[in-house]
Order: sequence, then C-alpha cells, then structure tokens
Amino acid sequence: MSVKFYREAIRDAIAEEMRRDPRVFVMGEDVAVYGGAYSATKGLLEEFGEERIRDTAISEAAIAGAAVGAAMAGMRPVAEIMYFDFMTIAMDQFVNQGGKNRYMFGGKTTVPMVLRTEGGAGRCIAAQHSQSLEAWFCHAPGVFVVMPSTPYDAKGLLKTCIRDDNPVLFVEHKMLYGEKGEVPDEEYTIPLGQAAVRRTGKDVTIIGYSRMALRCEEAAKKLAEQGIDAEVIDLRCLQPLDTKCILESVKKTGRVVLTSEAPQNANFVCEIAQRITEHAFDYLDAPVVRVCAADTPVPMSPTLEDECIPTTAKIIAAAKVVLGKA
Repeated sequence: MSVKFYREAIRDAIAEEMRRDPRVFVMGEDVAVYGGAYSATKGLLEEFGEERIRDTAISEAAIAGAAVGAAMAGMRPVAEIMYFDFMTIAMDQFVNQGGKNRYMFGGKTTVPMVLRTEGGAGRCIAAQHSQSLEAWFCHAPGVFVVMPSTPYDAKGLLKTCIRDDNPVLFVEHKMLYGEKGEVPDEEYTIPLGQAAVRRTGKDVTIIGYSRMALRCEEAAKKLAEQGIDAEVIDLRCLQPLDTKCILESVKKTGRVVLTSEAPQNANFVCEIAQRITEHAFDYLDAPVVRVCAADTPVPMSPTLEDECIPTTAKIIAAAKVVLGKA
C-alpha cells in the first residue's frame, strides 16, 4: 500500500488505463499543458503526448458531444468538465445523446465514456462554481453517477468506469483533492453499485457520499464518545444505488440520518428515504431525518458558506433527534 493524495489516485487510475488500453484518451479544458484545474491530470501529457491528452476549447457542449461521438466510434474518452455547474451546458449531449443512444439503437452501439467533473462547496468560489447537481443526473436513465470520498475509492472506481460500456458521470469533490489515504500498489477495481460500511453500529444509521461521507465518520466518532453507536454508510455510487446495503443497516438500527451537500429540496437522499419507507417501514423507530444544504445559492462569504452546508455538528444533532436525545 502507498499513501496517495486523492488527485494522485485519479491521475494514476487514468494513466494505468491508458497504458492498458490504447483507446483511452483524455480531453477537456486545461487538462494537458496546465495539468487540470486541480492537478488531477498533471504529468499525463509528458507520458502520452498531445494526441491522447487533448486540451479543448472552452465549450462544455463541444467537450461532451465530442466524447459521445468518440465513444460511439470505438474510443474510450475520459472527458473533463471543469466545474459541476458547467454540466448545465452539456446536458443535452451527455443525457439525451450519450445516455440514450445505446437504448435507442437497441444495444447495437455502446457509449463507453467517463465525464469527470469537480463539485461541491468549500473554496468560497460562489454560486456558479460550488453546486452539487447529482440529483439531476440520477433522474436520467442511461447514465451512471459515481461520487467517491477516498483516494482508494477514487482510483478503483474510476478504473471500473473507464472500462464500462455506459456513460458515467464521475464527480470529484474539489475539497477532497488534498485528502490522503492508502491505495494498493497492485492492480484493483471496485464494482459499481456497491456501498461501503465505514463503521458498524447498532443505534443509528448515518448515510452520506463524497465529502459528506467523511463528515459522517467524524460525527460517528464524536457520538461514540457520548455512548451512541452509529453505523456509517458511504454510498460511493448513486446510480446504480446499493439499496440492499442501506436496508440491511436500517433493519438493524431502526433510525436513519441522510446527508448531502446539495440543497434539501428534491435532493437525491429523498429517493433513499422513499426506498426505506417502501421496503423497511416496519423497522423504523423514528422518522428519517435529512441533513442537507440550504435551499439557496452557495454564498461566497466563508462564514455564510459554512452556514449553508452540512457540518459535523449538524449531523450529530440530527442523530440525537432520531434517538430522542435532542
């Protein structure tokens, strides 16, 4: 095992897959010479050259559209949209073309592409560079949505996504690039749709993904100091979703806290709450509680930004609510 930064795990995954498969190439704004906005593709140009590490124009629609076309023509593009917010400009190409073509052609074509993007708040770059829009894409049949929280998961899941024959939205939280973690030196992949139980417990289930998964772990540790035994689930993938893992935990603890950095209204965790209600209602000892971002654009002010998004303290408070200890 080696200790790697999250950004290094991303870069290593891409490099390994490019060495393994000549059809894999990288494209996007500033991914080549500059090495990516968060240095996740730094050094790849020197090894693979400008034919396989391609800087593009500042046109998210063109990036996504070209990636869809290249994938349908037999390549395996790893395209980057610099900020999650800018996926709004690439929605038609990615969702309507990439996400639907395999179905519309009756399986005679595949669209093996990965669209990497950087989401979430934390850097005080305001309302148009800090959003968490994953629920939009989970609502679109035909695409997968993957949001890893650790370097280990980032590498293993990205390698799996690059090998998959379907379009994948791979969301990296911009505040995780500097996180360190152990990553195996040998070859490995992680299956899609398989959540990770980060901590076992019997009193309450706390569920999160991306950066919120780390805050869920922090909350569980502090709750343990107060005699509360929390189980923590890191979803890793939203589509496909590991419903089985969620329900097994809920049936054990009877209480659930759901966390997400996206605004609460129509948040993806609402879907999780509904699945729990449909399949494990009789096991619940309290209503499901959500800890989400405020229904407001993300402020630039550091103080206001922190106030708007879920914190470890808010997750702890929610856990106490469902336990009747608030």
